[in-house]
Amino acid sequence: MATKQLASWAVNLDAASLPESVRQCALRSLYNYIGCTIGGSNHATVSKACDALSPFFGRETSSLLGHEGTKKVDAQHAALINGIASHVHDYDDTHLATIIHPTGPVASALLAYAEYSGGTSGESLLCALTAGIEASCKIGLAVWPEHYDIGWHITSSTGNVGAAVAVGKLMQLSEDQMAHAIGIAAVQVVGLREMFGSDTKSFHPGRAAQSGLLAALLAEKGYTSSPQALEAKRGWANVVAGGGTPKLEQYVSELSQKWEIEANAFKPFPCGIVCHPAIDGCIQLHHEMKSKGLRVQDVQKVDATVHPLVIELTSKRAPKDGLEGKFSVFHGGAVGLLYGKAGPAQYADEVVTDEGVVSIRDRIDATPDKNLKPDEVYLTVHFADGTELKRHVLHAVGSLEVPMTDEQLTEKFVDQVALVLGSDGAKEASDTAWKIAEARDVTGVLGRL
Repeated sequence: MATKQLASWAVNLDAASLPESVRQCALRSLYNYIGCTIGGSNHATVSKACDALSPFFGRETSSLLGHEGTKKVDAQHAALINGIASHVHDYDDTHLATIIHPTGPVASALLAYAEYSGGTSGESLLCALTAGIEASCKIGLAVWPEHYDIGWHITSSTGNVGAAVAVGKLMQLSEDQMAHAIGIAAVQVVGLREMFGSDTKSFHPGRAAQSGLLAALLAEKGYTSSPQALEAKRGWANVVAGGGTPKLEQYVSELSQKWEIEANAFKPFPCGIVCHPAIDGCIQLHHEMKSKGLRVQDVQKVDATVHPLVIELTSKRAPKDGLEGKFSVFHGGAVGLLYGKAGPAQYADEVVTDEGVVSIRDRIDATPDKNLKPDEVYLTVHFADGTELKRHVLHAVGSLEVPMTDEQLTEKFVDQVALVLGSDGAKEASDTAWKIAEARDVTGVLGRL
């Protein structure tokens, strides 16, 4: 019984028994989330959501990260808005085995409730975060890849359960209550891949966070669901599996034996992760061109051989704005070649439509090769004088084989947060976020972000 087994595991998970490597992964995931959420807090997508919903904001208990004066709203809306902000730049963490971005839905619900309830230590927060991430990723693995292939946005369609488990853990729900919370969350399945490139993509993790929080709150008061919500014939897994055969029992039985949070990777570039090998390679080529005195303007053509998912997910040839640019391997490659970087500033609307960027983008061709690994690419740059530069990226930066270091995560955090809080504010926020595990009560910490 996967639902009851997951509930039992989550309720009995002990912060003191977490392996140190798991604890560190949880801290890195939370740190990266805070940076992404503050970095996305002033995005137009977030502003539109706040403008639409502000008449309905309730008691000011939970912080909207990065907002002027550390604005507080009710916990439900904080979970939604922070969830949107965490994903709007497509800069959040990725469980590479499923392409789930697990921390956004889980942490958005968790922080909103922790600040509302008070008295949550940093260590308890990391333990609950770990429980939620493990729940999301395990059920995601159970229906991968058919669930994603049929069109579900797996981040949010699993994130609601992860958020419910995490909040339920903080609430100290009983095993029965936790099972009901999982069921209540499971029926609130959300997220369609058709929405990629629009405001609604980042709405998905926000709504999943809000749904998970709601599920835990209802379960705490005795609201019931099916005790077989995940595994029943007409339960979550079989309904959303897309014709595949769910493997719930297999993956739920691995809880605490194989930690999915240790397979959680962090993005060096704020766009679809399948673009990253091409961007990484183009940035390397930018520096090689610079060292050899070659000009980007003299590039005649760029040939990229990529994994087929790159074409399926990021083949927008002429993106009209920054959100669409995140799903254009051509734009990512162009800014990598031109600027030697691909941060949030390179995905601004005005950069995506810049004539110089468009000119280089139009010279890039991508060909799929099913024999390549997902994080592999072959690049050839052809110059007008016949010169050629080649680059093979076997594993992109940010992959499990070439992980981002704490120093790189800090640089990423400060780089994006400085666009919102300024340089000094970004550094202060970074120091605060790294120390969140030491807090006796995270409420004071969140109030400074």
